[in-house]
Amino acid sequence: MNAPFSPSRRDILKGTSALVVAFSLAGSRLEAFAQNAPAAAAKPVTPDQVDTFLAIDEKGAVTVYAGKVDLGTGVRTAFAQMIADELDVPFEKVSVIEGDTALTPDQGPTYGSQSIQNGGVQIRQAAATAKAALLEEAAKRLNVAKEDLIVTNGAIGARSSNQTVTYGELIGGKQFMLKLDPAAPTKKAADYKLVGKPIPRLDVPGKITGAFTYMQDFRVPGMLHGRVVRPPALGAKLTNVDESSVKQIPGVKVVREGDFLAVVADNEWNAVRAARELKSSWSKSETLPDEKKLWEHVRNTKIVKDDVTSNIGDTKAAMAAEGRKLSATYDFAIHTHGSIGPSCAISEFKDGKLTCWSASQATHNLRKQLAKMFSMPLDDVRCIYIDGSGCYGRNGHEDAAADSALLAKITGKPVRVQWSRADEHGWDPKGPPTLIDLRANLDTAGQVTAWEADFFIPQGAAGMVELVAASLSNMPTDTALSPGGIVQDSAIGYKFPNIKTVCRRLETTPFRPSWIRTPGRMQNTFANECFLDEIAAALNVDPLELRIKYTDPADTRGLETLKRLEKLSKWERRPSPQKNVTGNVVKGRGVSYVKYELVRTYVGAVAEVEVDRTTGDIRVTKFYVVHDCGQIINPAGVEAQIEGNVIQTVSRTLKEEVTFDRSMITSLDWASYPILRFPEVPEIVIELIDQPAEKPWGAGEPTAAVVPSAISNAVFDATGARLRSVPFKRDKVKTALQSA
Repeated sequence: MNAPFSPSRRDILKGTSALVVAFSLAGSRLEAFAQNAPAAAAKPVTPDQVDTFLAIDEKGAVTVYAGKVDLGTGVRTAFAQMIADELDVPFEKVSVIEGDTALTPDQGPTYGSQSIQNGGVQIRQAAATAKAALLEEAAKRLNVAKEDLIVTNGAIGARSSNQTVTYGELIGGKQFMLKLDPAAPTKKAADYKLVGKPIPRLDVPGKITGAFTYMQDFRVPGMLHGRVVRPPALGAKLTNVDESSVKQIPGVKVVREGDFLAVVADNEWNAVRAARELKSSWSKSETLPDEKKLWEHVRNTKIVKDDVTSNIGDTKAAMAAEGRKLSATYDFAIHTHGSIGPSCAISEFKDGKLTCWSASQATHNLRKQLAKMFSMPLDDVRCIYIDGSGCYGRNGHEDAAADSALLAKITGKPVRVQWSRADEHGWDPKGPPTLIDLRANLDTAGQVTAWEADFFIPQGAAGMVELVAASLSNMPTDTALSPGGIVQDSAIGYKFPNIKTVCRRLETTPFRPSWIRTPGRMQNTFANECFLDEIAAALNVDPLELRIKYTDPADTRGLETLKRLEKLSKWERRPSPQKNVTGNVVKGRGVSYVKYELVRTYVGAVAEVEVDRTTGDIRVTKFYVVHDCGQIINPAGVEAQIEGNVIQTVSRTLKEEVTFDRSMITSLDWASYPILRFPEVPEIVIELIDQPAEKPWGAGEPTAAVVPSAISNAVFDATGARLRSVPFKRDKVKTALQSA
């Protein structure tokens, strides 16, 4: 495919809607910001400037500059809706530029369901600031009171006369030179025309027709194709390379830098062949634990600190008091990101500057890492986002970028690196294993008097993940563990009198960790919501009723979510498991609930499952979701995200698990790391609770948090067997059935 036009900063500042001429309307509110500006001011990227986030050209077309990127979540369309609505311009006249470090602000990585909640709200505020200034200027131009003005399709008119002036006439091709005003009034909910509507996504038509350009399709002139020859074991050292083993393949160059070994060629197939046929020798390395003793290894790993995520009352005394003691241990397997399109990147060094095209969810962070890797000034590195086929967290995109940048530096030409499936499964960072111990005390009146939990998880949070190419070539890189915000949702929102939750932070973890969709929140909610079901069963009460009982009465949105879920799923209140169930294939229902991170999006879910007691097979047949993410920008987009959460997490719950020997990952393909197939996708029933007058919250992750526990609880309802270890593979299910 031909590469789409990728303009330089100079190109955009010379001839597009980047507003290179300073606004200089005498006496206007804008004048103070414009009078000291040069006539050809560069576009700012600092988050305190209106021009950082939007531009309006002579025809009134609006360009939005977003640091957050669309990873297939539909935020590109949502951003356009928010800005078109706020500025009162046609949706078709808004375009979005994302994740270009030369043109867009650093709004933080695109993760944590924060694109709309943080990124979109910030852009909306810039639009509100711009609109207020434009209305003030129009009032002066038309000689009317500001309150007499109305905006229709980007034209400002006076109610008392036929006079109008367009945005293009007021500011087209010029800069606002305005500070973003956090107090600028945004539209009232009743005035929305586009927000809250299911506007079709901008990217879908091209994806259906094949016209859409993914990172994997992207090309630049004169580029070479690179392939990295991976060590056969983690920690292995390169001892010898026989370059003559690929001399029969034309146009191939072998590159060695420390333990980084790669080939480049002028066409992709020759690079693939050369990487396969190049003979090399490596030292032996066995750094991984015994897979069969993984949880013993986790429990025995050195604890470097304890993060106490909640401490209410006195659990020690409450646990020592009379009552029924419950305890359980849950574990959640190591997962890979499993992106359908393996990672890809293109890099080019030109005139001492590096440009990298990548599907990274954090191009501004990638820019910093590449600058560090090559000891370059940050201003000499530019990263440009191109949509990738799959993300779900920090997968291999940044590592492919480092591969291509290193090869481009050595060869002096642009280099494209496309990972293989084995590269992706073997070398992308992993979601770390999680081990959780829970304890509770129930008094004689049937009250939960104490809840204690210990979460064994690696140290670190979301940050910079070590770049494989830099490590192998002994170049500077970040080495701290970065598993994501995995302490989140270890604390619980239920109103028990005594609660203590502790995250035991481990010194190491078997593989280089990074965040993977719903990091920590999924694993922690799995344990918490399953253990709450165990309490309900011990008390012989309905599990949904127990959740309602211990939800704070002041949390009206949480209670509404649970009560709507009861109605949507036609929940029948009764204790679980079912009684007198016969037959080989049995059915059950399980409930789960989360207030995400205890501060935002509410999700209630009910899973319906069928369990074959002979084979141990589980099939999720139906999944109900009630979802409150505050103000909904695009309900179709939110529903798509919920469906994606359910489908992907059913796959993670039933099938996915990284396997390994003492040297290396062994689940290097879809046969050894299976994912959900189309015939296995459940029917998904969704009810959205729109809160148009409230803040918008995220929808990209929260539903995933409740899926594993809902399935586990449904299996218990059907069979009386508790599943405490993800994934729920056949052997685990049959063992649990035998113990039930």
